[in-house]
Amino acid sequence: MKTPEERAIYDDFELPEHYDFTGGIRGRFYQPKKIPTSMRLDDDILIILKKEASEKKIAYQTLINSLLRKHVQSFKLEK
Repeated sequence: MKTPEERAIYDDFELPEHYDFTGGIRGRFYQPKKIPTSMRLDDDILIILKKEASEKKIAYQTLINSLLRKHVQSFKLEK
């Protein structure tokens, strides 16, 4: 840990007037957080979702997440 005197040299730092972000990559350091959770689904629903995920060659959790995301986005648009 630096002392306040050592950190003071950075207090007056300013970016140049024009900073070029043309080579930057949007979202490069963004990592969405995944939260483990338990859900109780009806077996027939889970079978259908797993079958659809298998046909699309994706994980069924990914399919469920995308379906929930679509629902939430449509819900936000309605309000």
